[in-house]
Amino acid sequence: MSGSNTPPRPSGNFRAVEQPGGPRTSQLLSAITEAGEGSDLKRLGRLYVLAFFGAMRAVKLYPVENAAVQKAVLDLVNVTSEILRHSQEIDLRLSGDALFMNGAQLRLEADNFAAFKSVNDKLRANGIGEMQVESPPLPRDYIVLLSTLQQDMQGPKEAEERLEWMLQRLADAGVRSFAVGPPSETGEERQTKAQAKEAAKRVYAQGIAVTKDVVNSVRMGRSGGLKRVKRVVQTIVDQILADETSLVGLTTIRDYDEYTFVHSLNVCIFSVALGRRLLLDKLQLYDLGMAALFHDIGKARIQLEVLNKTEKLSEDEWRMLTTHTWRGLLTLLQFKSTTEMPYRSMVVAYEHHMRIDQTGYPRTLRERDLSIFSKIVAIADGFDAATTQRAYANPVAPAIVLQEMRDNPRRGMDPTLVKAFVAMLGIYPVGTLVMLDTFELAVVQAADADPEMASRPTVLIVSDAQGNVLYPGLEVSLGERDFEDNFTRTIIKTENPERYGIRIGDYFR
Repeated sequence: MSGSNTPPRPSGNFRAVEQPGGPRTSQLLSAITEAGEGSDLKRLGRLYVLAFFGAMRAVKLYPVENAAVQKAVLDLVNVTSEILRHSQEIDLRLSGDALFMNGAQLRLEADNFAAFKSVNDKLRANGIGEMQVESPPLPRDYIVLLSTLQQDMQGPKEAEERLEWMLQRLADAGVRSFAVGPPSETGEERQTKAQAKEAAKRVYAQGIAVTKDVVNSVRMGRSGGLKRVKRVVQTIVDQILADETSLVGLTTIRDYDEYTFVHSLNVCIFSVALGRRLLLDKLQLYDLGMAALFHDIGKARIQLEVLNKTEKLSEDEWRMLTTHTWRGLLTLLQFKSTTEMPYRSMVVAYEHHMRIDQTGYPRTLRERDLSIFSKIVAIADGFDAATTQRAYANPVAPAIVLQEMRDNPRRGMDPTLVKAFVAMLGIYPVGTLVMLDTFELAVVQAADADPEMASRPTVLIVSDAQGNVLYPGLEVSLGERDFEDNFTRTIIKTENPERYGIRIGDYFR
């Protein structure tokens, strides 16, 4: 394939690599030096991805001659040179949502989520699954690479063809500093995925056990142990930062008999995952997780006859149920000290049913600005409750619940946060049963990283066209195309799992 368009030509006005790159470069190089002689590959990898993201964004926003572009690219060149001095090579690989450098998985934190996701999405959209750098590139080399990555309107759209097109353009421009190739999942990375899933299962089981102990302690009139709860929330935050998909997938295992405990844990997981998308820092995610896990703690002070009643509640019973908000606040106040129980948890327990227009409960005497934690937990609470079998209500398909939350203002949820929640879960949330145009049934496993492919998630085929149930199922991406560039499978509608005797949770255990 020949490159019909010539890559952008840098003006040649870049300063020498050896010259200082300004405060940003100095900070990055200092951080690299502090990491020691190749002793912390993960930290070096994070620094490289952040510098790559900064240069990629600058090239997208400004002409090559702009000072911001020159500065960002020079930062990247300097960081690359310094890392190569310590590690001899840079081997960046993609595996799902994870990034690896020189075989080490880079730790995803809340404050670098945007950079990691943007770099991952852009490389993947161009068919790149791995990139090696063995010698320090010139600023011009990075300019050609980054400019080519950003040319979304030129060249083929299919990732595999686009990679070939991109390689030709780099060759035409005389760029030899980078070796790029398609995604290739190694045995080590497959093992890492399996380990992440097993870790998620352990975190989820531990979360259920601790939540059950705390709720039962409150029912017995005791305050419960907060140290175990804090450790569980910390592991939930760490797991979501490392592998969000595995833990969110486990929320589909909804045991009706354990609703109180499972619901609280699911709300915690959804809330932390949404908080991560909103770029909350790690300490904020800890506080949010605590608040979400305890949001319904007041129900431990409500009679079980009311909580588990299958018929419509009487007016007095409904009033009793609505008291769980202020009962939750009082319960949390009774813990040993407010230093053990974050103040935000008390606020969320009290506010999470108020709605942004104050039409919910408890009613307020004056206008009140709800905390962002309360708004986040209200969304997670509403979604999990509506999609779960309860004593008095049958579950609703996740896709329908999201549509209702987004389109019905009477739900009283913050519309901006709802949009972020929908973007996080995708048009077809994890756990949705769908029918494909091949007449196969499939369970949604994960949303596609490309927002333009929101209707084409990764799914697990659980039934063939003849209706034969498959287990453990066949994982496929609905973004796959055939030789004629047509999608091989497409969702035509969502389905009710009970109609086919399919237990969604079985495919996530």
